[in-house]
Amino acid sequence: MNDDEPRFVISEAAALAGMHPQTLRQYDRLGLVSPRRARGRGRRYSPRDVAKLREVYRLSHEEGINLAGIKKILALEERVERLEGMLEVLALRADPGRRVFAAASSGDVVIVPRGRRASVPEGEERAALVRWSPF
Repeated sequence: MNDDEPRFVISEAAALAGMHPQTLRQYDRLGLVSPRRARGRGRRYSPRDVAKLREVYRLSHEEGINLAGIKKILALEERVERLEGMLEVLALRADPGRRVFAAASSGDVVIVPRGRRASVPEGEERAALVRWSPF
């Protein structure tokens, strides 16, 4: 099952998070945890939303952080998740064991899979010499 799939109505999510449904409505108004809406405009919470509600409760009651601070913490955690995802994609693209760079006849740098030669368009000759230096 997908953690982002909205499955729980507000009463179920409140029970799972150990909160009153009115608290969930308040958190939605404040933008702390914003569930998806069903066709009849009823709130539908995903397992990820319930986990976030539990984290809001923990930060508020155990750490003593106010709701504005919690909102900022949640926003920063989401940003870190997005950036880590982007970093993972970039690391795969830049893996030196997977790619080799070459110069195309146009002078552009192109990526060539390891073990393959840069192709020369039909009718053109290889005439350029490219010297790479790290300095």
